[in-house]
Amino acid sequence: MSLCKSFGKDKVIFVTAEDHATPSTVVLPEPEASPGLILDNGDINWNCPCLGGMATGPCGVEFREAFSCFHYSEAQPKGSDCYDAFKTMQDCMANYPGVYKQNLQDDEDGGTGMDLGAMLDEDEEDPDEQTLKQEDAHVSTEVEHSKPGAGSPTTVAQKVN
Repeated sequence: MSLCKSFGKDKVIFVTAEDHATPSTVVLPEPEASPGLILDNGDINWNCPCLGGMATGPCGVEFREAFSCFHYSEAQPKGSDCYDAFKTMQDCMANYPGVYKQNLQDDEDGGTGMDLGAMLDEDEEDPDEQTLKQEDAHVSTEVEHSKPGAGSPTTVAQKVN
C-alpha cells in the first residue's frame, strides 16, 4: 500500500512492489496532430517550429510580409513580385547581426545566402548572353604554378580549346 506525505509545496509518494504489480488505469488523451507550416485552410501557421522563431524576432514583421507575399504569389516565377519585401527583410536582418549572425555569415562566405536581386536580374538577361557566360565559365580554368625558388604560387589563366 502506498504512502503519501506532503512537505510544504512538495509531495512525496512511497509505493510498494504490490503497487507496481497492478496495471495502471490512467487513460491518456489522443495526441493532437500538429498542423505544420500551412494550415488546412491554406493560411500560414506562424507558430510552426519549422520557422525557427523568424516570425517573432526583431525582423518578424518584415519576415511575415515577405513570406506571405511569396506564399500567396501568383507571378511566374513564383515570388518574383516580392523583391521589395525580401529586400526590406534583408536590410532589417543586416541591422541585427547578433540575432541573424548565421544568415549573414553564409552571405559573406559565399555560402547558402540568397541574393534575390541577382537571381531576378539573371532571369531577365538575354538567353544568348547567358549561354555565352556559361561557355566562358567552362572555357577558362585557373592553374597554380610555383616559380622555382619562389615561395608563393602564382595564378595563371589558361584557355582551353
